[in-house]
Amino acid sequence: MTPITIEQLVSGIGTEVAVSPWRTVTQTMIDQFADATDDHQFIHCDPERAARETAFGGTIAHGFLTLSLLSAMTFEAIPPLQSASMGINSGFENLKFVAPVKTGSRIRTRFFLFDVKVRPSGWIEVRHDVTIEIENSKKPALTARWLTLSFVEPDRTA
Repeated sequence: MTPITIEQLVSGIGTEVAVSPWRTVTQTMIDQFADATDDHQFIHCDPERAARETAFGGTIAHGFLTLSLLSAMTFEAIPPLQSASMGINSGFENLKFVAPVKTGSRIRTRFFLFDVKVRPSGWIEVRHDVTIEIENSKKPALTARWLTLSFVEPDRTA
């Protein structure tokens, strides 16, 4: 993906700037996330019991797994910022887990660029309104305003 300039980034404020490709949430992903976070609740890790004892019909992804997939979906959909040496998560506003992601579901993210603040220090604060959609579902998995920071060395000669 071709990097974009700060000017190109700023010109996207107020628009949908990207939609990620669909990605399937598998039981293997869910199990690995459970191992990494020590959250082995049966609704995530026991397909037979989850089918028997829940209204989901089987296991569902951890909400935080769904949230964590935003990073990968960003790299798939949003061009990098030209000359940025790093990017970091800064937080979320208005994060809501709306609907569960059933095992085997496909999800994707829509990115709406809410705001960009270019700081003299070289830090670029970006706010995206993100919606993780579930294929064939009227409700999304989650919605949030995602705050990220990228660092671009400031031009000290100007």
